[in-house]
Amino acid sequence: MRLLLVEDDYPLAAVFAEALEDSGYIVDVVHDGEAGWYQATESEYGIILLDCMLPKLDGLGLCQRLRAHGYTIPILMMTARDASTDKVLGLDAGADDYLVKPVDLPELLARIRAVLRRGTATPSPLLYWGDLCLHPLNHEVTYASHPVKLTPTEFSLLELFLRSGLRVLSRKIIISHLWDLEDPPGEETVKAHIKGLRQKLTEAGAPKTFIETIRGVGYRMQPIP
Repeated sequence: MRLLLVEDDYPLAAVFAEALEDSGYIVDVVHDGEAGWYQATESEYGIILLDCMLPKLDGLGLCQRLRAHGYTIPILMMTARDASTDKVLGLDAGADDYLVKPVDLPELLARIRAVLRRGTATPSPLLYWGDLCLHPLNHEVTYASHPVKLTPTEFSLLELFLRSGLRVLSRKIIISHLWDLEDPPGEETVKAHIKGLRQKLTEAGAPKTFIETIRGVGYRMQPIP
């Protein structure tokens, strides 16, 4: 899952990003509210971690702007001020949850999971494609009830395909969704990950064309008969 972190404290942002990446998230980091607005509206994210005190546009203003424009992305707001009025302001601005700094990393990860569960309670968070079932929260994949063990990148790649339906994804689109925008891999890396993902799905019983190659365009899930 791709996550946007908006935090103007560079060392703290680096600590958060490392912990989140270790937990399997793809993390984009920006350091002011206007950059946060640009990223949130240009890319697809599962959740936004938003500091309250930001330059150019503060966290409350960014949260309000996103909600006013119809964005329903779950938002977890963080602040160094421990006051009930600040929490009320954050929640009234449209935040889904609120954390007070210093943030305990295990609690942060637990809050993220809790917000995502609330956000995906209806409809079901499970993603299906024929006999394939992917659980975004538990990072579990089965094919015809048989477990499929994937790397974090393979899991994120499969989740992206399932959420895209029959839409054809070019390698460049896949890179923009799954990797750090500041240090993207080459397109051959995408090809290698798709090859590994196909092999594991085939070993579990899926057809070899379960993920189709549309020559000259990209990849997509095979239409279900």
